[in-house]
Amino acid sequence: MTLLYRPVGPHELALIEESGWTRFPPRKPEQPIFYPVLNEEYAAWISRHWNVRDHGSGYVTRFAVDAEFLKRYPVRRVGAGHAEELWVPAEELEQFNQMIVGKIEVIAEFHAG
Repeated sequence: MTLLYRPVGPHELALIEESGWTRFPPRKPEQPIFYPVLNEEYAAWISRHWNVRDHGSGYVTRFAVDAEFLKRYPVRRVGAGHAEELWVPAEELEQFNQMIVGKIEVIAEFHAG
């Protein structure tokens, strides 16, 4: 298993909760890629700087995925050394969700002000 992280805003978090903490919601048409990140530090940075700015609050989720399955997605470095993520095409998100082992958990939250 591999631990991954996903920074989310309150709306996405509510949809994750509705799923019983087992899956991420489908992407919107303007969101062709699902971006889980490889480390907590980067996820927290995104949550603090983007989700709080755009939604007033942000959360970092952590979840485990079958490591063999993840080999199909190369690691993408998108900035500084810790800024690594996977790019999962939106049409593969349902299959990705099926590879989540256990529950998605919230490990950090940030709020405006």
